[in-house]
Amino acid sequence: MTLDDVRAAAERIRPWVHRTPLLPSAALSARFGCEVRLKCENLQKAGAFKIRGAMNALLQLTSEERSRGVVAFSSGNHAQGVALAARLLGIRATIVMPEGSVASKVAATEGYGATVVQSGVTSATRGDKARQIAEETGASIIPPFDDARVIAGAGTVGLEIAEEWPDAEMVLVPVGGGGLIAGTALAATSLIPAVRVVGVEPAAGNDAEQSFRSGSIVEIAPPKTIADGARTTAIGELNFAIIRECVDDIVSVDDEVLLETMKFAIYRTKLLIEATGALGLAALAAGRVRPPSRVAIVISGGNLDLSLLCN
Repeated sequence: MTLDDVRAAAERIRPWVHRTPLLPSAALSARFGCEVRLKCENLQKAGAFKIRGAMNALLQLTSEERSRGVVAFSSGNHAQGVALAARLLGIRATIVMPEGSVASKVAATEGYGATVVQSGVTSATRGDKARQIAEETGASIIPPFDDARVIAGAGTVGLEIAEEWPDAEMVLVPVGGGGLIAGTALAATSLIPAVRVVGVEPAAGNDAEQSFRSGSIVEIAPPKTIADGARTTAIGELNFAIIRECVDDIVSVDDEVLLETMKFAIYRTKLLIEATGALGLAALAAGRVRPPSRVAIVISGGNLDLSLLCN
C-alpha cells in the first residue's frame, strides 16, 4: 500500500463522509505542556472513523456484489459504519455482534437498517459466524481492519491531519485491530517524514504492544477493558506489516487512568468521547509518552457507553 491508495480513498469517499475538524484545546494543552489538537472522529458520521474504511470498501464492490449484500463482524463502531454506509448506498447489510455488546451500539446498528445477529455469538466466534452467513447468502465480507480497502479509508484520517497541520510532530492513535493506526501512519509519515506516530492500547488488551516489541503477531484472550473498540485478540497481518514500517512505538494504559482522562476530556472540551477514543489522551496523562511541542491526537469515536460516567 502507498499514499496513492489513501488519496484514492479520500476522493472516493469525499461525498459520503465528513472531513472532521482538528480542534485545538487550551485546557488539554495546558495540562500536558504541549500544543494539543484533537482529530475529532467522534463528530464523524455514525460517530466514529469506521465509516471511512467501510464506505471505501463498499464503493469498490461490483453491482453484482452489491445486489448480494454485505456482512460484517464487530462489537460496535465497525458495525455502525458498515450499516450506515450500506444504507446510504442501498445495500443489504448483516452485522454479527457478540452477545454482551454495548446495547447502544447494537441499537444504533439496527437503527441504520442492518440486520444484527447476536444469538450464540462470542467475540471469538463472530468471524466464523460472518463467514458462514457469507457462504450461505453470497454476501461480501467487509473485515473490520485486516483489509487494504479498510486501511486506506481509515488512512484518510492521517491524510487530513497532515494536510491541515504539516507542523505536527507526533500523532497519537488508538489501536484495536490496527486499521486506523496503519492507515494513519502510512499517510502521515508519507507527507511529514519527521512525524512520530505512536499507538495506544488498553493495558488489558495490549496485543499490539506485545507484537510490536516482539516483532511477530501475538494473540491474547478476549480482554476485559472499558475500551470496547480495542477488545481485539490480535492485530491484522497487513496492518502489522505497515505498523512495523511506519509506527514509532505502541504503548498501553490502565483502565483507571483511561476512565479518569476520558471524564476530564469530556468536561473540559464539551465533546462526547468514548473510552477507546480517549486512549491517546490517557497515554499523555499516564506519562507513557514524552510529548514534543505539537501533538495531534486522534479521537477515534464518540459512541460512549454512558454508564461509564457513573463510575
